[in-house]
Amino acid sequence: MVTAPGGTLSLVSLTKSFGDVVAVDGIDLELPAGEFCSLLGASGCGKTTTLRMIAGFERPTSGQILLDGRDMAPDPPHVRPVNTVFQSYALFPLMTVFDNVAFGLRYQKADKDQIRRRVGEALELARITELAKRRPAQLSGGQQQRVALARALVLNPRVLLLDEPLGALDAQLRKHLQLQLRQLQRELGITFVYVTHDQEEALTMSDRIAVIAGGKVEQVGPPEEIYARPATAYVAGFLGSANIFEADVSDVSGSTATCTSLGSTIMAEAGDDCPRGEAAIVIRPERIAIDAETANSPGGHNRVTGTVRDVVYLGASTQVRVEVGERGREQILLVQIANQAGPRSFTASRGERVACWFSPAAVQVLRRSEAGVPETEDEVELAL
Repeated sequence: MVTAPGGTLSLVSLTKSFGDVVAVDGIDLELPAGEFCSLLGASGCGKTTTLRMIAGFERPTSGQILLDGRDMAPDPPHVRPVNTVFQSYALFPLMTVFDNVAFGLRYQKADKDQIRRRVGEALELARITELAKRRPAQLSGGQQQRVALARALVLNPRVLLLDEPLGALDAQLRKHLQLQLRQLQRELGITFVYVTHDQEEALTMSDRIAVIAGGKVEQVGPPEEIYARPATAYVAGFLGSANIFEADVSDVSGSTATCTSLGSTIMAEAGDDCPRGEAAIVIRPERIAIDAETANSPGGHNRVTGTVRDVVYLGASTQVRVEVGERGREQILLVQIANQAGPRSFTASRGERVACWFSPAAVQVLRRSEAGVPETEDEVELAL
């Protein structure tokens, strides 16, 4: 299948207001051609509104949408070289799979031979050639998603926009299609802009992730950078499980910051822009070791002691919630232990005293965000 050249997308000071409500607040984002970029954020953060402006379904209040250097903002949707796959799929129920995929080409008045060839190529790409004569009601959710994808790809868009297209599928099928969709994007080399609120989905599929909160971009970067080195407390709390605590940074020397937090002195890794004074620190649960209170910790590591509040077996890992900090100001430290030795890899019980340790490299000093720290479904108690 021949794909359209180009696909470099630039959002410049993009803003969208609905009356007094600012949904998108001056987003600047550069997406190179052929990149898979996910817009990640909670419901109402502005990610879908941003996607709809790229598609042409919403007009920006201000700003530019540059595709290969040309501003598309004034153009209606049907003349933009982009296409969209929605969560609902929006298939025509009385048409066959072939006719659903061919619809856009017929609208463009392509000849019959061209329609037959391009629809065949799109069905093959989506791996649904054998379903060509079926109608949507005869398809599973995953098959309908593939039809919607083929219908979008058949028009050879320079940019493919995907608005939570896997959201209606069950967990196992969603994981399977994530990998297939990523593989397809690599084969085609088309720029994909993917909207999701699912952090694991964004980590699995993306070349880069743009975390959005309150209509603004909090951080843009590769998945491993966003996860391991979050720029703000919001990003740290939204992407993966995180221990986030208030801290006071008293000294920064080289690449190490000295912080006061959890009633202890905590050594943390510091970058060039490390804040002084009031700040926050983040420690990922999987980077914390835990043992009996009397156990020795490695030299140069941070060490805090506490009381086990809960132990939750999760199959591949065990989650331990430890109450730490000064009396009257206790906080919860979440520890994640890989069950390499089986279901009893962690043997302490509720109420036992334990020691937790972690290297300075496991602690990141964060700047605060206007968005604060996102709410989490876990029972982890965040300090911000």
